Amino acid sequence: MSLLSEFLPIVEDWRGAFPQQRTFQRAVRQALGSLVCLGRRCLTRIIWTNGGQNSNWSAEYLLHSRCRWNPQQLFQPVLKRALAFCPNRLVGVAIDDTRLRKTGRAIPQAFYQRDPLSPPFHLNLVLGLRFLQASLLVPLHRNAPVGARALPIRFQEVSRVKRPGKKASAEMQKQYREAVKQLNLSRRFVDMGKQLRQELDQAGGRDKVLVLAGDGSFCNRTCFGEIPERTVLLARARKDARLCFRAPQDSRRFYALDKFTPEQVRKEESHAWKTTKIFYGGKRRKIRYKEVSCVYWQRGAKQRPLRLIVIAPTPYRKSKSKRLYYRDPAYLLTTDLHSSLKQLLQIYFDRWQIEVNHREEKDTLGIGQAQLWNVTSVPKQPVLAVAAYSALLLASLTAFGAGRGSAYAPLPKWRRNARRPSCLDLITLLRKEMVQQPYLLAPFGFKITDQAMVHAAAA
Repeated sequence: MSLLSEFLPIVEDWRGAFPQQRTFQRAVRQALGSLVCLGRRCLTRIIWTNGGQNSNWSAEYLLHSRCRWNPQQLFQPVLKRALAFCPNRLVGVAIDDTRLRKTGRAIPQAFYQRDPLSPPFHLNLVLGLRFLQASLLVPLHRNAPVGARALPIRFQEVSRVKRPGKKASAEMQKQYREAVKQLNLSRRFVDMGKQLRQELDQAGGRDKVLVLAGDGSFCNRTCFGEIPERTVLLARARKDARLCFRAPQDSRRFYALDKFTPEQVRKEESHAWKTTKIFYGGKRRKIRYKEVSCVYWQRGAKQRPLRLIVIAPTPYRKSKSKRLYYRDPAYLLTTDLHSSLKQLLQIYFDRWQIEVNHREEKDTLGIGQAQLWNVTSVPKQPVLAVAAYSALLLASLTAFGAGRGSAYAPLPKWRRNARRPSCLDLITLLRKEMVQQPYLLAPFGFKITDQAMVHAAAA
């Protein structure tokens, strides 16, 4: 069993997403090239990597601009196969937005937005694309001493609505305001949640509950107001959110007059702290929390009952020389009033794995480095690369399990404590197997050699 032999059956299920066999083979070649390419992941280097430097390149670009295929369908084989690693009734899915930097001003979807890496004392702006990503949280810590693995199952471009000019008519201004209400980030989050619920049912998870774990940007009235059935929203809330209980039965009011905030619940001694063990930071750690059920958030969730979870600061260091993690308290609001609180807390702590996805996608795989400007090509090529990355993560779990076995390259001394393979480990092994097993790539017309990869890096 090898990583490549498990990766190819997953991408073979992409055939139904493409209208022709040749476009399917071309997409698989580009997907493999985006993984094993050296240097910047430009489309030209990807073509050089699979041995197509002497052929016509126009078909490779037309795959994204003219060929009609839905890029989101590429994640369905991953979701269907990954459900076998999620035995719990609650299936956690982390959702977060990310930005891909661009320099071309001719890209229609690119716009200036806040740089999340800017310092708190100075706001910086960057030109780029905005994508909304959903990653399935696979609880590997149930059977092995490793953290959860996040498998991307959605990567959708969510650009903003372009503001009309100063000379625009009143009708155009009205259309702009209506479009902003329908095409904002929260509305896209709601639409993605409904689509994920349908795809989970089609993949065989009709009896499972979908838990959408998001940060504070999704803790608002729009997201809480349209939650699909058999779906739970778990979002981080502000510490000064004004909450209340239900008014007495003999009152004509629905909300009680007494208001309180999550910060007050944390400081009040009337609510006792409870303890449980959660796997994070490489081992199971004890955390303290408070729970208040059936609370109402009049401005955020209206008459929907919520569950408030207050997590005490649990500082820890992975080693003596590392920095201190989890120094601040956390406040969560969820629509699930009856499920196990330990499972909800574990999903919240596992949500950090989507940030690991963002780092590996940008730094290791170079998502967004392809130089495309066509309005159709811009959102398609990054999705193809992310789908290949997701299939690679799933293939590693199927072939070698959750741990880091002997199949991977030896680690340096400063990384001897790594318990699971990194994205670079998987790519290194994939390159080695593609050179040693070229017969597996023959049906796709992929010819990889060490010399071709060196030429691609220098191109």
